[in-house]
Amino acid sequence: MPSPTPLDLIADRVERLLVRHEELQRTNALLGAQVAALTQERDSLKSRLNAARARVDALLERLPAPPQPGPSKESAP
Repeated sequence: MPSPTPLDLIADRVERLLVRHEELQRTNALLGAQVAALTQERDSLKSRLNAARARVDALLERLPAPPQPGPSKESAP
């Protein structure tokens, strides 16, 4: 079997690079979809957190005011 020519070696390398490029494009598309899903989840969680904070703040406003400390009932000698 004759040894491959430099042109054959280059063609083989280009083919491998093209396959790798396609693999990277697919991986990048999958990662992009994951980023989009995580961004949507994050935004949803932030919205839920803000709603929960608003509910807690509303509940705190409904609580009676704490009693003010009055003069001490202990008599001084």
